[in-house]
Amino acid sequence: MKPIFLLVTFVLFCGLVYGQEQAGPKPAQPASLQQAEPATSSSVKSAAEKYFSDVELIDQDGKKLRFYSDVLKNKVVIINTFFTTCTSVCPPLNRNFEKLQEALGDRLGKDAFLVSISVDPETDTPTRLKDYGRRFHARDGWIFLTGKKENVDWALYKLGQYVETKDNHTTIVIIGNEPKGLWKKAFGLAKPEELVKIVEDVIADRM
Repeated sequence: MKPIFLLVTFVLFCGLVYGQEQAGPKPAQPASLQQAEPATSSSVKSAAEKYFSDVELIDQDGKKLRFYSDVLKNKVVIINTFFTTCTSVCPPLNRNFEKLQEALGDRLGKDAFLVSISVDPETDTPTRLKDYGRRFHARDGWIFLTGKKENVDWALYKLGQYVETKDNHTTIVIIGNEPKGLWKKAFGLAKPEELVKIVEDVIADRM
């Protein structure tokens, strides 16, 4: 098993292509996205905004955030998925995020943001997310997200991380430089120093 683990650790990078259908199950489109835009709307959406959408999510402080405009737009983001009652891969996955937080130092919330999205939004309320974040000494710049299940499912789907059963969520971390259109995937349980190198490359817009 070790050679396979190393292969995944070092090789599992890929680009997210706007408009490309994700393989696997697809959730129902949220009702908010099924409403036609007003004919008077003169705003022109970017390809990224059209793809990711602005479904409403809620952070650990109870603040409503638009998925693309508030979470992704003009940011470097490092994204994982988890749920607070998970006792297997989620704690080590988020300990790695804690290590990334330490490595980023004062740049967290400026040069890069950590984003953890719950795959169990019906259980993971903002209060539970806040308490969970304290376990990993989460600081400003590390965002935990929940919300209506249909909205969370859609956001996860657009990231290629949607699962029908919470226990089947992946340990993949997505690292994206949204302004540059650079997106990579990495194994979230890799050595922290390996993840730090990938993050630094994405921040610097290095392929």
